[in-house]
Amino acid sequence: MGSLLLALAPTVMAAQVYKWVDAQGITHFGAQPPEGAEAAKVNTNTAPPKPGSNFPPPAAIKSTLPPSEDEKQKAADEKVRQEVAQQDAERLKQCDKLRTDVAQLKNNPRIRVDDGNGDLRRISEEERQERIATSEKSIRENCN
Repeated sequence: MGSLLLALAPTVMAAQVYKWVDAQGITHFGAQPPEGAEAAKVNTNTAPPKPGSNFPPPAAIKSTLPPSEDEKQKAADEKVRQEVAQQDAERLKQCDKLRTDVAQLKNNPRIRVDDGNGDLRRISEEERQERIATSEKSIRENCN
């Protein structure tokens, strides 16, 4: 009985893996196929090469994609990294502005704002407290 369980263990532990390419050309792998998209099953049950064979070990294989697709993937990854870095920089800039605004609102109870007609009006204490609370909430949610 124990040998039967041992013989079945590799097939029970092997999970199905799916591979698909999204609309931006980025290749994804997952345990479940995406909804509404074509996905290919990946064979994960291949045995390692026998010692002394001419095949390189799996770690030595760099990529199964053709060079042009590998380059496209790298370019897409780099583009995403740049966009994320740009968004992070913009977020930090907005956080600094929010912190400055909160400091001004707390330190100066007599704030004047443009009323939309080119005239300045003084905000009420309730409006000042509301702006402080709103800005502090934005800082907590976005500036960690």
